[in-house]
Amino acid sequence: MKRHALLLASLLAGSLSLARAVSAATLDGARLEQITGLKGTVNAGVVKVTAPRNDLPIRVDGWKMPPFMGLTTWAAFAPGGRAEAMVMGDFVLFQDEVSPVMKAALANGLAVTALHNHFFYDDPRVCFMHIGGEGQAAALATGVRAMLDAVAAVRATGAPANSFGSPGWPAENHITAGPLSAIFGLKLQTKDGMAKAVIGRTVTMECGCEAGADLGVNTWAAFAGTDAHAVVDGDFAVTETELQPVLKSLTGSGLNVVAIHSHMTGETPRMLFLHYWGRGRATTLATALKSALALQKP
Repeated sequence: MKRHALLLASLLAGSLSLARAVSAATLDGARLEQITGLKGTVNAGVVKVTAPRNDLPIRVDGWKMPPFMGLTTWAAFAPGGRAEAMVMGDFVLFQDEVSPVMKAALANGLAVTALHNHFFYDDPRVCFMHIGGEGQAAALATGVRAMLDAVAAVRATGAPANSFGSPGWPAENHITAGPLSAIFGLKLQTKDGMAKAVIGRTVTMECGCEAGADLGVNTWAAFAGTDAHAVVDGDFAVTETELQPVLKSLTGSGLNVVAIHSHMTGETPRMLFLHYWGRGRATTLATALKSALALQKP
């Protein structure tokens, strides 16, 4: 028994030593710079590369804001605990860059963890996409480079777009709720030719109280326009483990994710909310949303 205890202690000590060795590893900053195409700095073992967003003037409240004041894309690489490296970062993006950059991140093994604004009265409007990941340093850097390349490809087309480039709005809404109800498997709410599906979720708050659909813990989809030319917008309420699969499903179906953030604090399980926008045939949009819903646990 004592021999087994000593063996177990030795194995645990070896595991801890290995973890310390991994965390103490030195990343190749020059290689990360080469892959990302960005200059970096090293501080306490963290390699941080940056790209000031100075390709176009950005005004906040009428003031031309220097990148130093918070308009700099960055990615920071550190030794990982379970793999060679981890990365965290924040990309400064214009609205027409968000969807291509998100697809590039997801396709290259990076997690998109938040998408939101940092300012009011900014022109052009600026969005901030936060990312994370763990794995081989070169693979993570390749993902960051893919995101940067996606930005460059969009900006090669000219000034930031002010719409998704969709056709004009119909004069009246005429959405047929029946086919959508069949796809979602529930009765839709209707009003003035529009239709809405609401799927509730339940969390437990710090008070021990349950919060559900009526308190805002829900996934919803609202359809307007016509059956052939519809617009859909809404929220997905997702747990942290569901976020990345749902993002991949929605963006893979051509829907635009326009925000990712929290709505509450102290809930169990933790719930994140992603907001989306899409246009197309109503049944096609509903089918895409149903596919993403199927990735969530009941």
